[in-house]
Amino acid sequence: MTVAPPARIPANKVVARACGLNAQALSGKTARVFSRVFFKMKSSFRRARLSVLSLACLSVISAYAQSDSKATLAEVVVTASRFAESADALSYGVSIISAQEIAASGASSVSEAVMKILGVHGTLDTTGGNNYTLDLRGFGATASQNQVVIVDGRRLSEQDQSSVALGAIAVETIEKIEVIRGNAAVVYGEGATGGAIIVTTKAGMGVERKSSAQLGLTIGNFGLREEKASAVLRAGGLSIDVAGSDRTTDGHRENFASDSNSLSATVQWSNEWLRLGAQSGRNLLHSGTPGGLSQAQYDADPYQANAMYKTAFNQMKNESSGAFVEAYVGDWQLGLDLGERTKKYDNENAAFAPYGSTIYDVKASSANARARYETNAPSYKNALVIGLDNGDWKRISSWSGQSDAVSAATYITDDVSLLATGTRLAFGYRSEVLTKTDAGSATRLDENQSAWHFGVTQLLADGVSAYGRSGQSFRLANVDEFSYVLPGLPLKAQTSRDTEIGVRKTYASGRAELRWFRSDLNNEIGYDSAATVPGFTFPGANVNLDPTQHQGLEFELHQSLQSTLSLRLHATVQQSRFVAGPYQGNDIPLVPKQTVAIGATWVPAGGHTVDMGLSWISEQKVNFQNQCAMPGYTTLDMHYGYAVHAMELGLGVKNLADSKFYTLAVNCADSAPGGIYAEAGRQVMASIKLKF
Repeated sequence: MTVAPPARIPANKVVARACGLNAQALSGKTARVFSRVFFKMKSSFRRARLSVLSLACLSVISAYAQSDSKATLAEVVVTASRFAESADALSYGVSIISAQEIAASGASSVSEAVMKILGVHGTLDTTGGNNYTLDLRGFGATASQNQVVIVDGRRLSEQDQSSVALGAIAVETIEKIEVIRGNAAVVYGEGATGGAIIVTTKAGMGVERKSSAQLGLTIGNFGLREEKASAVLRAGGLSIDVAGSDRTTDGHRENFASDSNSLSATVQWSNEWLRLGAQSGRNLLHSGTPGGLSQAQYDADPYQANAMYKTAFNQMKNESSGAFVEAYVGDWQLGLDLGERTKKYDNENAAFAPYGSTIYDVKASSANARARYETNAPSYKNALVIGLDNGDWKRISSWSGQSDAVSAATYITDDVSLLATGTRLAFGYRSEVLTKTDAGSATRLDENQSAWHFGVTQLLADGVSAYGRSGQSFRLANVDEFSYVLPGLPLKAQTSRDTEIGVRKTYASGRAELRWFRSDLNNEIGYDSAATVPGFTFPGANVNLDPTQHQGLEFELHQSLQSTLSLRLHATVQQSRFVAGPYQGNDIPLVPKQTVAIGATWVPAGGHTVDMGLSWISEQKVNFQNQCAMPGYTTLDMHYGYAVHAMELGLGVKNLADSKFYTLAVNCADSAPGGIYAEAGRQVMASIKLKF
């Protein structure tokens, strides 16, 4: 949505004032708004704030120095609100990855693209299959429970401890990935305190395409071999998209070999006012599970398997189907997404008999109906959205019998843009009824929870805007959590008060954004290894934690220095800690305090592309007692691509410096991390694609 700017203030003065270079650069109402934004940001931290603010200022000033560049970036349009709109109008931060950026980086999965391009911290998913668990706002071990995953309008997030298998989505079919950092609960519901990952495929976007086909082959060390094929058939308003892949690897550890294959298809028809279609997909995964290592084992050989896990494996089969409708009726935009999926999971470990086998079936369905009405008046614009969400998730397990989670929600958002002042006001509210049961628990969760937000976006100058938002989000314990608790202490609903303040600048050759966030949580749900459940073999229990606080600074910069060279920078300084109780002052485990990702894409000549990415993750505490820490690490990735006629060649190297590191440790032993899952060393991959 575009709004008329107020009397223009030179953009260089705005930046100078924000960075403290010229105290007289701004005056009046604009100066007060801008200074309040940065005062709030600066007051958040005592030490780390200076480095990030300095980095932000230097980067933005550098961007201005390139303002005469001939390169031009297109307007960023997002669908984070379930309807397309300009990212500059939002009162919260959304990071976007395009299909072109994915291809240039050589990323082989959604998780890898988000980690490499956006600098989001990720931990290895122990189920294998090229999967990682992403952590958007410092939730550590419960990150997957505090964010939602949406693929082509359908929610895939689970109601147990498992993560969404993002590795099953073929990256060649993706149009874009949007990452909402922070409260997304009004639109996406329970568990969206940390944010949302929204994947939109080319078929799901409905972008106009020609009939085409593509074949691809990737080979690499660790026995990697991946074969892919996709095709689009278009005739008038009808189009059919199909994609398939088969991936095998020996893995970088003993008993970590995996084999996965996927197949998906989408059929749709559209005209000027209507688009409708259906989707179906399947993914199979078989992977060994090598288990965690002690510090001594890791030091001796990080790629060995734990002796108790040399024959353990996971096997999963995911199937999905869905239908969608989008229509323009008068001034209304209407949408409907329906989805159904099943998952069959089998985990076997003979060494832990009789506890070494876990078999379960999941069946889940979801429905989202929404409508948007926009009013355009001479002095204002108003966009009203109303929506309905329903979810039904069922699991039948060999351990705990049947578990159910049912939800029904209504939500409303209203955004008003005042054209004369360049002000946009945003309000949203959600009411959700949730019921969760588990045959192995005497507890039944049956609650009505609400979420809300209120936001303001203020245009300060041409391309410069400040924004702020406050809101409330929530989540209930999943079926694995509330069935494993201390006697007489059922889990209460987790609630969070969320605040975000930021400033963004868009210009011809780039964009920059700096934001401060804070979430104050009551009854955060987590696993405390010091708690004990009588009668259970394993220590620990799920509990409501004492009050916790998650806060930080995030900075993003995308800059085209010229038509052949672009830079990206994502930096985060954050703190997730206990603010009361016996752990007061301690860090939430598995949350790094600093992350930095720097990347560059260079096109030295026609058909040639070079992409480099450097990532740094600081150390992370391992348990609530903060008795030990995982060391920080740095990785460097490179990818070279060459396109000639209908052929594309690629050569990629991950972890070029062959760093020895790990992203997951599950306990502390004698003040050293234990249960360590080592990451791979240097990985080399070569690929070829043929397009028809």
